[in-house]
Amino acid sequence: MSTAQVAPPARAAATSSGEAREAELRGEVDRLRRLVQTLDQRLRLREDHRRALLHILQDQHQSNLRLEYARKAMIHIMDDLRKTTEEIARREQELRDKQEQLVQAGKLATLGELTTGIAHELNNPLNNIGLFLGNVIDLVELGRLDKARVLADLHAAVQQVRKATEIISHLRTFGRLAPVGYEEVAINEVVLRALDLLREQLRLRDITIDLDLSTTNPVVTGSPIQLEQVFMNVFANARDALASAPVKVLRIRSAVHQNRVELTFADTGPGIPKGLEQRIFDPFFTTKEVGHGTGLGLSIAYGIIKDHQGTIEASSPPGEGATFVIQLPLARP
Repeated sequence: MSTAQVAPPARAAATSSGEAREAELRGEVDRLRRLVQTLDQRLRLREDHRRALLHILQDQHQSNLRLEYARKAMIHIMDDLRKTTEEIARREQELRDKQEQLVQAGKLATLGELTTGIAHELNNPLNNIGLFLGNVIDLVELGRLDKARVLADLHAAVQQVRKATEIISHLRTFGRLAPVGYEEVAINEVVLRALDLLREQLRLRDITIDLDLSTTNPVVTGSPIQLEQVFMNVFANARDALASAPVKVLRIRSAVHQNRVELTFADTGPGIPKGLEQRIFDPFFTTKEVGHGTGLGLSIAYGIIKDHQGTIEASSPPGEGATFVIQLPLARP
């Protein structure tokens, strides 16, 4: 009887213990499942990171390749730029050489035009030298050795020799081919030197010179030979324009305005045909008859003034002839 009474509670306890164990196992399984899921998520995330890193490395590799291509392209561009720069420098040097040759040709052409006037200018001192020496010879041959008169005639002859030497020296200086050097130049003196070379030609054509130069004696920085050529070209242009004019006057003015000197050359000739005020500075353009002028004088003058950071302009008011205005910056103190 006691055995039958104890058995049911034992079975109940065993059943309860099994259920607890089963619940514990289910909990452990759930925990393990969650752990596996967590690990799986971490693995997938790590794989995503690995793939992302791989993409980054691939992108970096592509960027490095592009950078290398760009570097090589830049090297080619720099090489092409260097070659282009060298070619430009060579062309610029050729252009400067051609310009110097053109300027020299213009100077020689100007000297060729001055031949008659120069011959006359040299003829005067040579005639005077002959006269003074002839007087001395006559005195010696006649036995009239008047020491004072002989010395006076010889001194006068020496002065005429110096005058002829100055003319020849001026021509040699003007005509020589020399490197262009800039220096401080008293512009009025350059105008007068240019005028001296053409003065005889102007006189032979009955051209009156009205000269009014600034008393401040303005100084510019430039090449005295090139500036002299500019003024000679302008004077020669006025000389030709006044050849058949009823009134023959060449007015020359210089004045200082702020930091620039302004030179004005006005003639009473027929003037410049309307619409050609700018074209007259074009190379080989001329309004003269064929065989009378190369068309280079004013073009050379324009280039020289531009190189000196100046300006040259031409105007021709109706009935007032031609006027050329040149402006040059004053030398810095």
